Amino acid sequence: MTRWENYLAAAEKIIGEYDGSLPLHHFLKGYFKQHPYMGSRDRRHISQLVYSYYRLGWLYKEEKSVQERILLGSYLCKTEEADNFTIEAPAHISYNDIFPYSEALSPGIDPAAFAQSFLKQPFLFIRTRKDKQEAIKKLLKRAETDFEEWGPHTLALPNSTKIDTIVTDKSWYEIQDASSQQVGDLFQPKPGEAWWDSCAASGGKSILLLDKEPKVKLMVSDVRPSIISNLHMRFKEAGIRDYTSMVMDLTGPIALERRFDNIILDAPCTGSGTWGRTPENLSFFKKEQIKEFQFLQQSIAGNVIKLLKPGGSLIYITCSVFRGENEDVVAHLESTTGLKKQEGGVIPGYEKGADSMFAVRLS
Repeated sequence: MTRWENYLAAAEKIIGEYDGSLPLHHFLKGYFKQHPYMGSRDRRHISQLVYSYYRLGWLYKEEKSVQERILLGSYLCKTEEADNFTIEAPAHISYNDIFPYSEALSPGIDPAAFAQSFLKQPFLFIRTRKDKQEAIKKLLKRAETDFEEWGPHTLALPNSTKIDTIVTDKSWYEIQDASSQQVGDLFQPKPGEAWWDSCAASGGKSILLLDKEPKVKLMVSDVRPSIISNLHMRFKEAGIRDYTSMVMDLTGPIALERRFDNIILDAPCTGSGTWGRTPENLSFFKKEQIKEFQFLQQSIAGNVIKLLKPGGSLIYITCSVFRGENEDVVAHLESTTGLKKQEGGVIPGYEKGADSMFAVRLS
């Protein structure tokens, strides 16, 4: 077998073994650890072939073999691997066949454009801090790294960029998707206000908040101790020390005496707006998951809203493109809590190499 035939066989084997229970990049890391004879070039080409397969979503899932879909994915994604195979190009592609859930999308999402975005790897985005954008641009140019300047604090880079080796001071920037940065437009912090980032994860939105107004009184929480531990590390690298944190389960009554002027709820969701980065999730998605997340989101939101001060605001966020997790949850909150949507909505990132999100402010 030729080298490229070996790559194709390895990619087919990986796809046959992968069951979606781990993120694909973690699974690939484990697979390559078990096959240490594969060099970095081998790993890169095989990984690209595997990802090309999953970027097809549901297209020709029943009609074509795994190997045929790997090659078709490579062709449609315009990867360098495609140049090494003879590939029969289809006469017509229906993008609805890539993403067959268009009827469940939020009204602000273009179904064809969203489906087509699966065929292209999104950018790596950084949000520059401390007026360091010009200094970072100089370092990128010195490293001969392509970039696009999207705004006074936003740079778009090729996804494979090892930014930490180019900009070694991590307090100068945060890795944060452009759409996630745009969510910050809903933050209107004033000095001394009490803010709660209730599902803080690694704390990216909290850092964005504090960069807008360092004098807010911030509390962060998450249900997972390991995530809070990671948040502490990220805050330390960003030079942030003045905050409180808690490990907290928000699915039941919350035993907390404090009340907040504003609550950020980046709710658990399908993550469908980020599937351009993790296309394997589309292949293992089941439509009933939308309703499951919707019930979870409504429950969590109902619990955290009880800790809002009178006149306070809830910033409700998902990285989902599904109406059931977005507009339907907002309608439920409006009908059950007295809060009303003030601004926000869908943030479509799919046509510019960014994630797609939903974010609204209710008060």
